[in-house]
Amino acid sequence: MKSIRSAALLSIAFLASATAHSTRKSLNFGPRHPTARYVTEPQVTSTLMASNDPYDVAKSFLSAYTTSDYYIREDSYTDRNTGVTHIHVRQKVDGLEVADGDINLNIRDGRVLSYGDSFYRGASPASFDKQPSTSHATHCADLAGEKMGLSGGDRQMVFAELSNAADELYTHNCARPLAAVQEALTANANGDSHDPRRAALYFMIAAHADSATVDDLTRDFDQHLNRMTVAHETHFVGKDAHSTAVISGLPGSVNPVKARVVYVQSPTENETELHAVWRLEVEMQDNWYEAYVSASDPSTIVSVVDWASDSPVPHPGSKLNALEAKLAAGHAVSEDKPGSYKVWKWGLNDPESGDRSVEEAWHDKLASPLGWHTISKKNNPHGSPDWLGKHDKHSDDTYLNFTTTWGNNVFAHENWEGRNNWINNYRPDAGAGLKFEFQYDPKKGVDESPAETPKDYIDLSVTQLFYTSNMVHDLYYRYGFDELSGNFQQDNYGRGGKEGDAVIANSQDGSGYNNANFMTPPDGQNGRCRMYVWNTASPYRDGDLEAGIVIHELTHGLSTRLTGGPANSGCLGWGESGGMGEGWGDFLATTIRSTKDYQDFAMGSWAANQVKGIRNYVYSTNMTVNPSTYKTLDKPGYWGVHAIGEVWAEILWVVSQRMIEKHGYSETLFPPQPLEDGTVPIGDFYRPQVMGKPLVPKHGNTLMVQLVISAMKLQPCRPSFFDARDAIIEADELLTGGENFCELWAGFSSRGLGTDAALRGGTPWGGGVHTDGFKLPAKCKSDE
Repeated sequence: MKSIRSAALLSIAFLASATAHSTRKSLNFGPRHPTARYVTEPQVTSTLMASNDPYDVAKSFLSAYTTSDYYIREDSYTDRNTGVTHIHVRQKVDGLEVADGDINLNIRDGRVLSYGDSFYRGASPASFDKQPSTSHATHCADLAGEKMGLSGGDRQMVFAELSNAADELYTHNCARPLAAVQEALTANANGDSHDPRRAALYFMIAAHADSATVDDLTRDFDQHLNRMTVAHETHFVGKDAHSTAVISGLPGSVNPVKARVVYVQSPTENETELHAVWRLEVEMQDNWYEAYVSASDPSTIVSVVDWASDSPVPHPGSKLNALEAKLAAGHAVSEDKPGSYKVWKWGLNDPESGDRSVEEAWHDKLASPLGWHTISKKNNPHGSPDWLGKHDKHSDDTYLNFTTTWGNNVFAHENWEGRNNWINNYRPDAGAGLKFEFQYDPKKGVDESPAETPKDYIDLSVTQLFYTSNMVHDLYYRYGFDELSGNFQQDNYGRGGKEGDAVIANSQDGSGYNNANFMTPPDGQNGRCRMYVWNTASPYRDGDLEAGIVIHELTHGLSTRLTGGPANSGCLGWGESGGMGEGWGDFLATTIRSTKDYQDFAMGSWAANQVKGIRNYVYSTNMTVNPSTYKTLDKPGYWGVHAIGEVWAEILWVVSQRMIEKHGYSETLFPPQPLEDGTVPIGDFYRPQVMGKPLVPKHGNTLMVQLVISAMKLQPCRPSFFDARDAIIEADELLTGGENFCELWAGFSSRGLGTDAALRGGTPWGGGVHTDGFKLPAKCKSDE
């Protein structure tokens, strides 16, 4: 039986398989903005607002708050669940967008409830040629410092292992790419520094995982540059047009690269300054980057976010058909389709958690009104599998019904080759009866290569991935991750948001082992979930069968689309923000598998074949079992997003148990199905509704899920632990009037996130000195 270094390897951004599969590395770095803030009690009051229209309120607030130019982004929306309008504002200076200059306003009843602000406050830059204070090189210097901290002193054995992982990360993400970029720069010093092709090529040298490819790009830089072409497109940002360069022929990219000039901020002590950069959108085989490269020195990467995490409004004049009009109005549709799935049902985490059962075809009628196997013809991808009636008189039907794992929310299939092609990949076909009932016998292949065994049950694997992914879609929808807020659907049924972005779910992806990841581009582009086989046992185990891993990955799509708005996928890239992106996935996966009788839970234990799973500790309210507090982030090895994330997930788990102690436990996280008129019955799930107020879950576990998801919409781009904590407390104020204020604070403070918690000298990697705070607000002290 083979063990893996899960806690170490999954804590770093460089991931290498144990075989000849491709190597994945991921670049994620950028500055901490010393002036960014999140305000939950704004000084500007509603007396300034003469209108209840949230956009008028926003404009009035902004006119009093800033003199900077800006535009209100089109992905602003009003939350159907809470009635809060989330308005996303992007700054402009001298006609150029400030890519990290954001204000998010949360407005209800004519009042600004809270806001996040990272606007630039200084003067316009006098020159484009000044070098930024932070870059790939400076972040690597920070990482080197963290790495040295792991190797010195009297360490436990696990820290030696973490030190090796840090060395590996530094070599692949820093030492080699920086040296290669410098070599290419030295050989091509006289080129046009303002050419976007040059910026894209330097970036690829830094980002590509294959050393032979990097050597080729470095050695034959000019030849590759000359084969690349540029076309220009004009797009509108607000009322202003801007030009985007579309670069074709960049080696290593799978689609043309989009490039445009914007500003980004670089910290200078307690302020920031602006630098002109090329914003590059680079899609690769294993990564999807939003990169910012200096416009004056294209060899300098200022910041980068990998949209891959190791997890439309109808056109004017268009008409909705009768069904779409009914759905857009919020009415339910009775679409009872036959079918069944033989799976580990919702709530069972893995093959060791219980037996498979035949689950009747189920779908939430509000989230998936036409079921899981139906897509509108206009939104069905070209080259799709055949649908029922394709070759007969029904071929002109508006909606297409499929008999494979192909539907409006998810396209699930094998991807043994580990490539980007997916439409024609294999999927099980269950026939017109939709009976997805397949065999699972992992011992069958005991005499063959253990790596080949999972292929014997690929029909089950794809079915399980399809089932779990659709359940996650429907659950998150009911808690507010809908079309307007940027969820993943091919057809949005006229309910707002950008469509054409169902999740592409790869089962048994051949690009690696012992991992999983999710790519989250902005709303309107397909999310991509890749699940791997794990070589931790014989025969090998299939990550598709561990629901917690699938849920974790899909939750990256939730948190990325909700934080900072559905059009901004760059808010959870690194440091505490990136860590919480991992932590939310662990917390929600653990909550979904939890039961009324409390128990501790590990993450990824079945796939990893380790009792404690792939994190440093199991999730537990017992301080002896899991001692994590805010201060834990100072420990060696906690610079990686997965380690940061498990601290955040542990804190949420502890807070959630406080809520359950107060409000009890619901056996289901799913709200009641809507009635024919679109209303949702209260049943035993919700509290009695107050006129004009949102429905509020009555139990502790369901209420905590609602608070966590609602808070993602409230918090600013690039949130800290403090911001996310405050957003959860604010979400409770909006939903319940703050009746859980002290319980929430008690939970957070018990793990060091009390009112006196502090961070000194924080770095983008998540470093700095963290101080635990155990104090409660004054109004709660009587309850201590």
